[in-house]
Amino acid sequence: MSPQPTLAALRSFHCEHTPSKSRILALVHHREGPASLQAVLTCRQPELAQQAVDILQQAIRSTSDAWKPEPLEALCAQLPDAPASSLRSAARHAVAGVWPMPPGSYLKWDQIADGADEGADEDTDTEVVTRALRTPDDARLADLAGPVVRVEVLREFHLHDPQAVLKAARSAGWEPLSNDDPENDDPQDVVDAVMWLGETDREIEGADTVTDACQGMRLRTESGHEVADWSDEPVVADFGSGWRRKAAVRRVESAMPSTKEKVPDFAALFEVQPPHCEDPECEDEQCEWQLTPRTADILYTELCVLADQAYDDSEELGDRSVVPDEQEGLWGVFTSLPKLTFAADLQWRRRFARAADDLAGDLERGEWPEPTCTAEELALHLAVRYARDKEDEDHAVGGHGSLPTHRDDYDFDMCAEVFFQDSDVLMLYSARFDGIEDPDDDTNRDMGVGDLRAAAWFEPFLNVPARDPHRGFRR
Repeated sequence: MSPQPTLAALRSFHCEHTPSKSRILALVHHREGPASLQAVLTCRQPELAQQAVDILQQAIRSTSDAWKPEPLEALCAQLPDAPASSLRSAARHAVAGVWPMPPGSYLKWDQIADGADEGADEDTDTEVVTRALRTPDDARLADLAGPVVRVEVLREFHLHDPQAVLKAARSAGWEPLSNDDPENDDPQDVVDAVMWLGETDREIEGADTVTDACQGMRLRTESGHEVADWSDEPVVADFGSGWRRKAAVRRVESAMPSTKEKVPDFAALFEVQPPHCEDPECEDEQCEWQLTPRTADILYTELCVLADQAYDDSEELGDRSVVPDEQEGLWGVFTSLPKLTFAADLQWRRRFARAADDLAGDLERGEWPEPTCTAEELALHLAVRYARDKEDEDHAVGGHGSLPTHRDDYDFDMCAEVFFQDSDVLMLYSARFDGIEDPDDDTNRDMGVGDLRAAAWFEPFLNVPARDPHRGFRR
């Protein structure tokens, strides 16, 4: 029986063009050796080869249910039978996220180790220097000539379909450990399956990413640091308390917006109609979702607090860059923004504060908050998020408690659904989408995201009325 092929994790596809032909190659990662390029097909028309790569890249990002084969078949119709057949096969592997690697088509780690021993007696001065700069297995921090950087990663996954996760892991070559412990709370070895799949940046089928954070530090002997294998103390990563928790605490500690002398009369501004009936499927106008006075009041408060804090933080921070590890909890507004904004200057930060004010102004006029630029989109996302976090608090205090009640009160999930044209700006928080802010990025172009670079955050959207460019700042 011939040996079974190794299943490797499929990362991407690439083209190699020469004057006579173009080749498509698959970049694959596997545990038995270094990443490698695997041949997919050869094509004489470079433009068709490039189209094939684009389609295969889309297949990697698709699930089997969402995959649409029509563009693939249209391209296959323009190719000879052999490359067309190879392209169809590659697309099936791309949707599955794995690539079969026949024995002998890739290099194994033990082959690299064996090869390193050959010619060991033929030392030259250059080889001695090179080995001295490399990393001995038993080296301590003080023994290493170059800098040592420790990277700590925190990833949390919600497994909404554990069986799908196990299936995806097995397809990628994972095998569960034997379960001999009757008290084991993980008999199917789901944790190890997630660890296996989590080594790649690809979305895990059957799971949603809850947290994806990363931090790094340079180890220094003068600071008492040591590499983990020689450390006297356990290596512990501190990612701090959750940003949602910190935001909630800060809002409790913050005073109500002092710059708003009079709270708007939201009962009059957002007068609601009693529901036509209790049927949630009823399409009568009175049964449609309404922005209620209580919901508007909470959103207004969150936007005002966000604006005030952003103005305060802008004055303190000035033109300095945000350094989350050092400044977490000091300037909560700007440490809670995507990292591409950390180098923004004072004027940019004041404009972000004004963006929250502009949305609060919409509510003051009895209008739904309508983002007119990327900065306003994210400010409203934060306000809705903070408002949702206060869902369990007692709202029946002060003037808020006197506002009329309605079944749609505090439905911030619906707010998130109706207030935004899309949620593209939230992709800036994910390391999986690094670079997507650039309109020249391939993923950006494929998804039609547009310019999300920090400098473009205040450019008006073309499909909504723009704010008055001469409106000034509240403070």
